[in-house]
Amino acid sequence: MRYNQSRDMKYLLYAACAVALAGACTGNTHKNPFLSSYSTPYEIPPFDSIDYTDYLPALEAGIAQKKAQIDSIVNNPEAATFENTIMPLENSGEILDRVALVFFALDESNSSPEMVEIAETFYPTYSQFGDEMTMNDALFERIKTVYDNRDGLDPDQKRAVEDYYKSFVRNGALLDAEKKEELKAVNTELANLYLAFNKNLLNATNAFEIVVDDASRLAGLPESSVAQAADEAKSRGMEGKWVFTLHAPSRLPLLQFADDRDLRQQMYQGYTTLAFDGEFNNQPIINKILQARTRKAAILGFKDYGSYMTDNVMAKTVDNAEDLLMKIWRPAVARVHEEVAEMQSYADNHGDSIKIAPWDYYYYAEKVRKEKYDLDENEVRQYFALDSVRNGIFHMAERLYGVKFTEMPDAPKYYPEVTVYDVTDAATGEHVAVFMTDYYPRASKRQGAWMSEFKGSWQNPDGTSSRPVIYNVGNFSRPSGDTPALLTIDEVETMFHEFGHGLHGMLSKARLKSQAGTNVDRDFVELPSQIHEHWAFEPEMLRTYAHHWKTGDTIPDELIKKIEAAATHNQGFTTAELVGAALLDLQYGKLNTDKDIDIAAFEAQVSEGLGLPSELTYRYRSPYFKHIFGSDGYASGYYTYLWAEVLDADGFELFKEKGIFDPETARKFKENVLEKGGSVDPMELYVNFRGHEPSVDALLRNRGLVPQAEVNLNSKAGK
Repeated sequence: MRYNQSRDMKYLLYAACAVALAGACTGNTHKNPFLSSYSTPYEIPPFDSIDYTDYLPALEAGIAQKKAQIDSIVNNPEAATFENTIMPLENSGEILDRVALVFFALDESNSSPEMVEIAETFYPTYSQFGDEMTMNDALFERIKTVYDNRDGLDPDQKRAVEDYYKSFVRNGALLDAEKKEELKAVNTELANLYLAFNKNLLNATNAFEIVVDDASRLAGLPESSVAQAADEAKSRGMEGKWVFTLHAPSRLPLLQFADDRDLRQQMYQGYTTLAFDGEFNNQPIINKILQARTRKAAILGFKDYGSYMTDNVMAKTVDNAEDLLMKIWRPAVARVHEEVAEMQSYADNHGDSIKIAPWDYYYYAEKVRKEKYDLDENEVRQYFALDSVRNGIFHMAERLYGVKFTEMPDAPKYYPEVTVYDVTDAATGEHVAVFMTDYYPRASKRQGAWMSEFKGSWQNPDGTSSRPVIYNVGNFSRPSGDTPALLTIDEVETMFHEFGHGLHGMLSKARLKSQAGTNVDRDFVELPSQIHEHWAFEPEMLRTYAHHWKTGDTIPDELIKKIEAAATHNQGFTTAELVGAALLDLQYGKLNTDKDIDIAAFEAQVSEGLGLPSELTYRYRSPYFKHIFGSDGYASGYYTYLWAEVLDADGFELFKEKGIFDPETARKFKENVLEKGGSVDPMELYVNFRGHEPSVDALLRNRGLVPQAEVNLNSKAGK
């Protein structure tokens, strides 16, 4: 993207360009690409043609277009029907979709000072228009009419109407005028707070560094980690030194392998106090978010924000989510105590005069794993070159679902390291989707890994299908020198996870845009991602993609057996930190407050109530818990990773029983889960695939934990 305008000039152009739908421009020669359909292959956004000055004019033009389309719907003199109300609403907002999907994506994965500045206007404006639409009385009346007469509709149409109706109600459609204005103000406030939280988090992450100038302190670290730290130092003008950052490919190997305990402690404390104080302190922002959420829940008639957020998903209540989590929490904590005892014994037996502390957990867990299973992750990584793993996920998709991936080297891309693929039906050659990957960390990208889309899918009036443009973003280990990117076991699992989300988007056959792909209940959306993690380390699967990056040799059976034997190693820690974070999130959801609280003290109170072992902390502490404070996407919903794991663990047992590439089982999963999107009740979809309702026992078996009492999800299903 190009940006060479001064701030004043940018807003002069914005004012001049936002007045019309067509011809918005930045000068006489540049046409705003968001204002018309893309002429690129498969409507991939023309990234090279997008200027920073295009976003805000296109946002205003998109809002104007959608307002006009809504006016046309509400001014229709005919009685409201699905065809003249819901379908025009489904098909509206073409410009708004184009600009919003690109802006949201690049703000997360390729941010810049210019993007940050634009975001300060973009997000509140977008949020305010959303409020205006869902609180449009005339539009809601037409939706309500269709809702009241929905019984004769097709099942997916009926579900769509019910979803629209409930969405409008949940967003204030039934409030009186005064309450609507209050809700609009709260929503705008929250949009600005989420923006501030994310800005602080990115800045705090990039501000942290550990500079090492003594090579002896690097003892124990893999050569790849040392090389990456040297490259990072060189890029920062400190050639001859080593720089470590909070990005996972830098942070995690240091915690796992560095013999220097002080270095591990420095990294651990840097991460677990991220955005806790100083210039990028997120605690005041969290307090404002909690207070705004308290007001929002009260305006909408809910006892607390957690009740509001769980009302519309499979769990239905905070208590149901909490009940499930506690069935996992208890055996996880018991396993943590066993793991700590093993690690302490190892330390004692090897003359390490220490008591296991949180910054020791990764390190001694790795030592115990090597001693118990003779498994060295650095040896395993030699078989996990990034390109090999990517070939593996593509092979999996072709065998299971009959799709092929062909690179499009000349396709538009938003960053040089992005790779673009044409996804086709392996049997017919028919285009299915576009898939993009963006796997390496950089300062302009937030931490973590995710999937989303630049274009959704839907069925056109003539019966043809408009196919999606899907992308995966990660922060995996980079190549260094002549060595390719060699992934850790966790990174391999993450690639399979995000690819599962991608398949959910790519293979959708839902007729309606609002039901396509990942437009499903929040506690169902992780099923397609998490179930595909199971293939990553299956022996049959490993032999197809795990090849030594130097010799090309297939991973030996002896090493596969070691990976299998160690599969549930350290699951106490992994499970407890995840469940602990989910339970912390639910406690925030129960909180009603009109004044500031001590965030650290609240965390400590929850920890004490749960009996959180002192050797670990929550997977995310509050000031960097982006899932729940960077938006409302997973607020009172972080539990969904565990809720969905009940489904994925139970579901994969069918593949294990029938064969991991069994065509009939794959067909049932594809047709009942991946293709249906949100067009059918999620529990109904699951039962259609699996043949029965799931229980928590499968999750506990998968994690190697002691089974507890069964939990029945069926009574909590539906909308």
